[in-house]
Amino acid sequence: MVSVAHELKTAPRIGMLGGGFMARTHSHAARLAGAELAVIATSELAGSERAAAELGYETPTTGADFAGHLLDVVHICTPNATHAEQCLEALNAGAHIICEKPLATDSASARAILDAALSKGLTGTVPFVYRYHPMVREARERIRRGQAGRILTVDAGYLQDWLLGAEDDNWRVDAGSGGPSRAFADIGSHLVDLIEFVLGERIVALSATMRTVHPRRGGATVTTEDTVAMTVELDGGGIGSVLVSQLAPGRKNGLVLEVAGTEESMRFAQEAPEELWIGRRSGSQLILRDPETLSDDAARLCILPAGHAQGYQDAFNAFIADSYAVFAGHEREGVPMLADGVRAALITEAVLRSAAQRSWVEVEPL
Repeated sequence: MVSVAHELKTAPRIGMLGGGFMARTHSHAARLAGAELAVIATSELAGSERAAAELGYETPTTGADFAGHLLDVVHICTPNATHAEQCLEALNAGAHIICEKPLATDSASARAILDAALSKGLTGTVPFVYRYHPMVREARERIRRGQAGRILTVDAGYLQDWLLGAEDDNWRVDAGSGGPSRAFADIGSHLVDLIEFVLGERIVALSATMRTVHPRRGGATVTTEDTVAMTVELDGGGIGSVLVSQLAPGRKNGLVLEVAGTEESMRFAQEAPEELWIGRRSGSQLILRDPETLSDDAARLCILPAGHAQGYQDAFNAFIADSYAVFAGHEREGVPMLADGVRAALITEAVLRSAAQRSWVEVEPL
């Protein structure tokens, strides 16, 4: 078992829990960051062996007991309901954690992970990776500098279509594996994290409604939501609307954030990440990603010259590199930490509570 007081290398020795799409995304980013891909575990040894061969890990295994492997970091890319237990096991083995959202399927478990990390002198991050698009950082910096003025409204949406039909099924649909919320916990959490990150303001109250359009999938009853709509109040006095759906035909990963202030508006669309639209009463402009003209924080994330498109994997690569740097004791701007994972769980619970009560609710503070 590694000591929690050990000095972490910037390029750590890592373990991976899971072998699906997100494990591949994490592994690619980890390799680029110089990590030693030591151990990978899935639910069955045969799956672990395949994943190890495909992704380049030294040792395939099963389960989440990584004690004795002397790991610096454990990446957790497994079904949601397993996150809390696996995070605690990794922390008990002396490793920092990078846990896919949701950090846990309830806020009490998420807080327990944060408390355990603090007690052991460890920490962790949660992949709210849309923070890592350079044009998101540019929008954030313009708001910080006061260029937007006072924030008046937010109009945000996250639309997908991969669960459009009743025949479409996935483990996330099952509350036992995915938790009590599906659409909001899965993609809505990204959206509200982005709202709060860009604006520098908190959602303090909300009124939500949700629908389960397909009551049965894969021969089983569905208790998780397909769509969510809500109105939010911000602590700075602004108001906003948020729409989340996994049943929007033609929308593959349509995350959009538009903010209106007293001086200017800004709009970022994840499917066009090289652009930031700026609107003013006297006219508007489209800012393109160019490290020569962007703020320092945005330019830091520009790994390619202007005109050479960056996208989702580039954002993920930057997130993983920043996570490793933070674990090694370095400072990095805007890294989504365990506390941000707790925050997402608190907002998700407020959404579920509001929808059940059909009323406005306050979001529990962190």
